[in-house]
Amino acid sequence: MTTESAETLVTTRGCPFAPPEQHLRLLRERPVTKVKLPTGREAWVTTRYEDIKKVLSDPRFSANRRHPAAPRLVKDQVDQPATSPLPKMMLEMDPPEHGPVRRAVVGEFTLRRINALRPRIQQIVDEHIDAMLAGPRPADLVQAVALPVPSLVICELLGVPYEDHDFFQTNSAQLLNRRATEQERRDAVLSLVGYLDKLIAAKEEQPSDDLLGRQIVKQRESGQVDRGALLSTAFLLLLGGHETTANMISLGTYLMLTEHPEAAQALREHPEKAEWAVEELLRYFTIAEFAMARVALEDVEVGGTVIPANSGVLMLANAGNRDPEVFEDAERFDIERGARNHLAFGYGAHQCLGQNLARAELEIFFATVFRKVPTLKVTAPAEELSFKEEAAVYGMHELPVTW
Repeated sequence: MTTESAETLVTTRGCPFAPPEQHLRLLRERPVTKVKLPTGREAWVTTRYEDIKKVLSDPRFSANRRHPAAPRLVKDQVDQPATSPLPKMMLEMDPPEHGPVRRAVVGEFTLRRINALRPRIQQIVDEHIDAMLAGPRPADLVQAVALPVPSLVICELLGVPYEDHDFFQTNSAQLLNRRATEQERRDAVLSLVGYLDKLIAAKEEQPSDDLLGRQIVKQRESGQVDRGALLSTAFLLLLGGHETTANMISLGTYLMLTEHPEAAQALREHPEKAEWAVEELLRYFTIAEFAMARVALEDVEVGGTVIPANSGVLMLANAGNRDPEVFEDAERFDIERGARNHLAFGYGAHQCLGQNLARAELEIFFATVFRKVPTLKVTAPAEELSFKEEAAVYGMHELPVTW
């Protein structure tokens, strides 16, 4: 296929509750195809559920986002693909480098450890909902609850002072903003790297009982402290630990209050259904729709099409999670679906490290909010709401509510 015949990939949603229609059309008509990215470069996209799983689990596809052929949606990142001041993160690593780095911290996110955190997460959710109810109306659910809850949880887990949350939220938003300049994103990275480097240095002097402190102790027992590994891990967890969950809280609340009040009512009456509601929300929104990027290291056949060596590949999991071959009546939102096999957390060796934590936070929030605030409602019409079309992780800038 020539550059002229490759259509440009759509990267914004026409409807907040659905992938771009182009992605669903490609799923139906051309599930493995070459596209032109907004940068002008070409890449391949896969849209079928099974094809996405194949690419994400095949070692012939590299996760190295600093590879010259890695697909990038921002022009500046094409021109300067490998100049990040941040040490390589585990999500950019291939075997054998990836395994030891992930194994070093995976124990912090086991189901058993996260279940032990549930009472504290419940306390944080209750405190923030209560504070919102005690304040003026309408309130912005994003600022009152959606952002601070996961931010406080990840800060406590990592050992990051919560009083600095405005700093890292501001810089995280800038880093994820596709409309920011390369210099603005680089400045955000440098600010976060400098902050975390000082924090790790302080914990080296006096290790604390948190993830970073425990990692320092473990590294000392086996040799010496790897500051770069600690820095990249802290950066990844801090960035991913609040932004994605916060966006799911606001989007899920908005969807159920405005489009599916029957789901909100079901959770009021049966909060135990929050577990399946969260899985359906994750499938339905798939907010990190361009996060799964790979590079073919050799010619690889996927879904009957050969993807050539040194080609960038994007897995459009938002389309994969609407694949009718896997999810019956896939366009329908149904909290009774019970489908945990979605691709919102990725697949394979790089599957989201913090998925147990994200699930716990979301389940606790949605099991609590509709029961605790049964009259909760959105105060602004859809056309007045602002969605994060410019961000690498989809969400809402604000959600005005009253009760």
